[in-house]
Amino acid sequence: MSTSRGQRSAARSQGPLWRWPAISGVAAGALAWLLGLVEPRGGVLAQLWPSDTSAAGTLLQLVATGAVTISTLTFSITIVALQLASQQFSPRLLRDFVRDPVTKRVLSILAATFVFAVTGLRGIDSAEPVPTLVCLVAALLGLASFGALLAFISHMVRMLRIDTMMTRVHTDTRRAIEEFYAPYGDTRQRSPDELHLDASAGALVTALDSGFVEVVDVDALTGSARRHDAVVRIEVRPGDQVTHGTPIATVWGPDDEELHGAVRAAVVLNNERTIDQDAAFGFRQLEDIAVKAMSPAINDPTTAAAAVGHMGDLLVRLAGRRLGATLHEDEDGVGRAVVPDRDLRYYLDLSCGQLARFGSPEPTVLMALLRMLRDVAVACRDDGQRAEVARAADLVAGELSPDRNTVDTEAVRDHRARVTAALEGRIVEAFADRAGETRSM
Repeated sequence: MSTSRGQRSAARSQGPLWRWPAISGVAAGALAWLLGLVEPRGGVLAQLWPSDTSAAGTLLQLVATGAVTISTLTFSITIVALQLASQQFSPRLLRDFVRDPVTKRVLSILAATFVFAVTGLRGIDSAEPVPTLVCLVAALLGLASFGALLAFISHMVRMLRIDTMMTRVHTDTRRAIEEFYAPYGDTRQRSPDELHLDASAGALVTALDSGFVEVVDVDALTGSARRHDAVVRIEVRPGDQVTHGTPIATVWGPDDEELHGAVRAAVVLNNERTIDQDAAFGFRQLEDIAVKAMSPAINDPTTAAAAVGHMGDLLVRLAGRRLGATLHEDEDGVGRAVVPDRDLRYYLDLSCGQLARFGSPEPTVLMALLRMLRDVAVACRDDGQRAEVARAADLVAGELSPDRNTVDTEAVRDHRARVTAALEGRIVEAFADRAGETRSM
């Protein structure tokens, strides 16, 4: 697990919504003040604004008013989008809207337009020449604000589509998997079992704060353990909820408060989960969308099946990665830090558990989950993975209501048998069907 890149990614995702609008506003104010110092003295510059100062003041007032109006409309659209995403899909999707780069760019343009126009108004004086450059730039910013509004509306319409939301979560989760999980069979990292750590001989490090584990800084962890000639085993994972006073690590070495403080600093807590090092959070978002789709108020099994399809692709990618705890060495090749992580069973339970229970009255959802497990079965690399897929398939098939009719019951059983066929290497049999009914929703 490489954490230096993860911390930078986390820092970028935490950028507040107001930062770039504030920076652009300050820059626009400074630019308006500087351009106001440029006095036209005939020639082309004087012809850029042939009207008088009264018309210039009216233009700047119009641009400032328009920027405020468009900003109000932009905020209204954003609030409606947040409410819709929270109520219809998942409250855990709100973070994507808050850190959306398009929203930040639009707000930056509007802030720059308003500040530029207001600052330019300060330089309007009937006794002085018309600040032609200020008027020209203000007019261009006004047109840019109108264009930004049209682009923002188009962007929000596209972003509020459930397929777009699921694709975005899928992309972020896939990136986290590829960045923080080594390929299956990678032997560059030794097994933590080689250290033969005795838990009773270690000293617990407890949390001094509460929150979700956002980042585990392995580089800082191994460096601190090397300086103190110690071994550290982290007891929490990114995405875990930590409460004040609960253990977050075990240390074998000197009982040094400085080392304990360094360990606490390496486990970065936040008040909300992020996907930067926590691929499970992406699964949670997709699972939430699927479960919400199966609620009586929405009753949309097609959306639930689509979310299952995204989770299936991510699970296949996880099957090709090295999961579980990893041992990290210092510069001398000495094992210094053991960092735990989630295994395939955790991800399978996360993908299937709630949805199988909530979707049990609808065989379509159970069959979608079994199709997902069939795809994962094809990608399994060892008997341990195959056993976990078989276990998950039994749990999903077991959720079928005994009151279902014969046709639905046989369809679910057929999908369960296809999972077994895929696990046993009978791939053609696992995917053969009459009209594509085992691949379509």
